[in-house]
Amino acid sequence: MKQEELIKRLSHKQLLQALYQSQLLFLLIALLLSYFFFERFSTWLHLFTFDLQEIVFYGVIPGIIVILYNLLLKYLLPKRVLDDGGLNEKLFKNSTLGEIFQISLLVSVCEEALFRGLLQTKFGLVFASLTFAFIHFRYLKKPILLLSITAISFYFGYLYFKTGNLLVTIVAHFVVDFVLGLLIRLEK
Repeated sequence: MKQEELIKRLSHKQLLQALYQSQLLFLLIALLLSYFFFERFSTWLHLFTFDLQEIVFYGVIPGIIVILYNLLLKYLLPKRVLDDGGLNEKLFKNSTLGEIFQISLLVSVCEEALFRGLLQTKFGLVFASLTFAFIHFRYLKKPILLLSITAISFYFGYLYFKTGNLLVTIVAHFVVDFVLGLLIRLEK
């Protein structure tokens, strides 16, 4: 069965449940593996640093840059080239503002905890960024989307490398997902 057909068959509630389960699995993996890869769990927790200036400069502003990049692609390229199989459209078009906020927060925290906080910290930028791109397997047959998500992953990885602060990449990721989710919702 093609991905598009599967997505069409899922109800909004089923899609949300699948998303929540996958994200919580990412977080669980990050937490469990942190016990093995970090000398102390508190070392991993110190990757979360609240520095407002750093969060704005390396989180919010880069998030806005990624949004503008996505809007430019949407303006320049045909819709079929950027079609992800309808997943984001189905997820966000049928979500309330509160659900979009919740989805964006959960995804940004869980994915950044695993891919930057654990994988990048222990295995490096390239490994974490390529693994992040790979989990978006629905893009494998969409070269522009695959290239785009890979570039964004390396960009977020660079931000983490530069700051050592997971809150920076969580905020950048959240800003991107929340604003793009809102834009999809508003197209309704």
